[in-house]
Amino acid sequence: MNIALIIAGGNGQRMHQEIPKQFLNINDKPIIIYTMEAFQNHPDISAIGVVCIDGWHEILKAYARQYGIDKLQWVVSGGENGQASIRNGVLEAEKLYNDEDVLLIHDAIRPMVSSEIISDCIIQCKKYGSAIVTVPCNTAVLKRTCEESSIEVVPRAELAMTQTPQAFPINKLCWAHRTALEKGITNSIASCTLMIELGEPVHFSIGSETNIKLTTPDDLKIFKALLALKE
Repeated sequence: MNIALIIAGGNGQRMHQEIPKQFLNINDKPIIIYTMEAFQNHPDISAIGVVCIDGWHEILKAYARQYGIDKLQWVVSGGENGQASIRNGVLEAEKLYNDEDVLLIHDAIRPMVSSEIISDCIIQCKKYGSAIVTVPCNTAVLKRTCEESSIEVVPRAELAMTQTPQAFPINKLCWAHRTALEKGITNSIASCTLMIELGEPVHFSIGSETNIKLTTPDDLKIFKALLALKE
């Protein structure tokens, strides 16, 4: 079984909006619904769970009913940071599914994730035990020597730009999060970085430049343009 775990526990301060960015309406539909629809419509996804910011659980469930997201099976609260929020979702999944089932951890604010990205993520995870959606680094990258200058180039051929979903078997994620707590690792920024901090290799799967993360008002403009292209 393949389960989507959508992380919607943040409040999106950089978007400068009064409501969490994952619940902003774009073309009369909440961003998180675009994201959930991608997994709802994928034939290989059996269930959806959401880690949701407190105070929005019932609103999320109402939206799911309104838009026919019947794969949504559970909602849990977020934690004090991203790692804690993911851990809450992982441990809830552990109660409900088998150890070897695949959990695809995905940002609620990446609504343009494609069926092809989801499919390849599942395939690579089942083949290699992990799958991190990535795209090549296509820009020059400089290492800061101070706040406003650099004297060192980071070779872009050595870099991969990560996206989501990031997929692992449930038992591997449970091991990682429990081990991290034992080691005092409490603020790793993503599932892939947590695994690497624990000495675990991760495997790549295909991403796309259109699989954008909506973090700033400019990102919303890009999202609206991408939606217009799909019409």
